[in-house]
Amino acid sequence: MNKKEILESLVSEDSENLFKKADEVRKLYCGDEVYIRGIIEFSNYCVRNCLYCGLRRDNKRIKRYRMREEEIIEIAKRIISQGVKTIVLQSGDDLVYKRDSICRIIKRIKKIDDVAVTLSIGERPWDDYKAFREAGADRYLLKQETINEKLYEYLHPGQSLMRRIKILEYLKKLGYQIGAGNIVGLPRQTFKDLADDIIFLKDLEVDMAGIGPFIPQKNTPLGNFPSPPLDLPLKVLALTRIVTENAHLPATTALKTLSPSQGQLLALKAGANVIMPDFTPSEFGKNYKIYDGKSRVTLSYAEEIIFKAGRKVSLKRGDSLKNTIYEKKMEKISNKEAKPLLAVEVGN
Repeated sequence: MNKKEILESLVSEDSENLFKKADEVRKLYCGDEVYIRGIIEFSNYCVRNCLYCGLRRDNKRIKRYRMREEEIIEIAKRIISQGVKTIVLQSGDDLVYKRDSICRIIKRIKKIDDVAVTLSIGERPWDDYKAFREAGADRYLLKQETINEKLYEYLHPGQSLMRRIKILEYLKKLGYQIGAGNIVGLPRQTFKDLADDIIFLKDLEVDMAGIGPFIPQKNTPLGNFPSPPLDLPLKVLALTRIVTENAHLPATTALKTLSPSQGQLLALKAGANVIMPDFTPSEFGKNYKIYDGKSRVTLSYAEEIIFKAGRKVSLKRGDSLKNTIYEKKMEKISNKEAKPLLAVEVGN
């Protein structure tokens, strides 16, 4: 799909056919399995001051916490014992956790079992990324949030979109499976911005992408702005599935927060193939207030939604599917009775 077609789909009232096409592309390139990622939100300290995030440095109304290394390892053991093959270590940009400490945590988790470790810990000194990779980290999630440079710098005081993109490119060179993604429905955001985000994810060839709605947090400068209607982030998710083909796309917790009964279920039917349950103990998790009303996704709930969507829970690590895309294309092309590729059909 080109930019014009993406924009037309974003403003179209025909969501049903878009979601159907996205689901077909998902089935073709990713299969019916849904991968589980176990999240540990180990710190809510952050040196940044992003206008939309409740963890922002200037928010004095939040109770801060940092988990000790042993606490993180014990939670990781509990996650792994339940059959989850990916551990996501997530925090604000908390530079109190030094390079050696993060490396030690990664190594200890990798010794427990053959699991993937994903880091979602923000912008760090450049040498940290190399050290984390050498310690065994498999993936790094660093969302661009918006590809509109002026909007990015408005939302992220003192930060640079170009620096973030360079970090993503560097992570890729280091051999990480990289994740990016965007917030849908931000104040000042346009449909053109959303189309550019989708194209950026395609061009970067991300292994995974987190796409969720803007949800306000009352103790931030954007606390009084509304969330978008559920249909819009689902459209962005579906279009991202169509253009990226086999990137891992989660049915995000933010979608469940926006629509507790339908958000994640509809996401699974619009191209998503990942769910990320939160294993953070409640005494900590209740203070990880990136936005208001944050839903809690448990492993049992994730399994329930997956079955409800008619899908299968994967017991695999769920590594990047990018190395299989051309094999699947060739297999499809060699089948004489096969229909044209869905990714091509959508552009007609």
